[in-house]
Amino acid sequence: MARADTLTRARELDRPELAYVVRFLAAGGTRETELTRAELARDTDWATARLRQHGLAPGQRALLTASGFEGFWGHAVIGALRALKVTYGIAEAMGWDHRRTSVFHRELRPHAVIGLSAETLEGLAGGADIGEMFRATPVVLARPAAVPVLRAVGVSACLLSPVGPALALECPERGGAHVNGAEWRVGDRDGELFVAAGEQRTSPLPETPLGIAGRVLSGRCGCGSEDPRVLLAETDRPS
Repeated sequence: MARADTLTRARELDRPELAYVVRFLAAGGTRETELTRAELARDTDWATARLRQHGLAPGQRALLTASGFEGFWGHAVIGALRALKVTYGIAEAMGWDHRRTSVFHRELRPHAVIGLSAETLEGLAGGADIGEMFRATPVVLARPAAVPVLRAVGVSACLLSPVGPALALECPERGGAHVNGAEWRVGDRDGELFVAAGEQRTSPLPETPLGIAGRVLSGRCGCGSEDPRVLLAETDRPS
C-alpha cells in the first residue's frame, strides 16, 4: 500500500479524544491532568496568535529547543509554527545537546529561537560568545533561568515557561508572560503561583499551588491582550 493510501486510511480511523496525560510539578509533588485533542487544538490556535505577535510569518525559519516530556506545550508550539508556515528545526533543551543548537542556529539563521534553556546556554558558552550569537536573532523566547543571562549580554529575550500544565509566553511588550485566560485560571497567593482549569477546559484541575515564586498581573496589556500575565521572581528584575 502506498504511503498516501496509508495516511488516508489512518485519517478515517476513530481516535480517542485524549491526546496527553500531562504530568507537572506542583508544590505538593507531581500532579496529573488530561489534555484532549480539542484542548490541544485551542492551545495551538492561542500559540499561533502569540507567535504572530512576534512577527513570525511564512518563509521564515525557527529553532525550537524542547524535550520530549514537554509535548503538552511543545506540540502546540510546533503546530503554531506549521500554521504560520515557518520552517523549523528541533534540538533537545538539555545541555548535552547544545552542539545541535549551535549547528541549527548557524545553518538555519533563524528569525526566532524558542525555548532556550540555561543548560543550553552553559554548554554554548564553552565555545561561543552568547551575546554575539543571539543579539542578531530577531525573536528569542527563553526559559526563566536563561532570560537574565541573555539580557545581561544585550539579548532582548522574552520569557517562555510552563506554568504547571499551562504555557506562559511573553509578548514584545515584555510586561509579563501571557497565559491563555480562556483555558486557565492563574493567580498568586503569598508570593507563589497557582493554576486551575478554566471554564473552557474539559479536563478538571482544581486550584493547584505550584511552588513557583511570582505574581500575576491582570488588565489589558500594551499588546492589546486581556490574558493574565505572569511575572516570575527570577526574571522580574530591571534589564
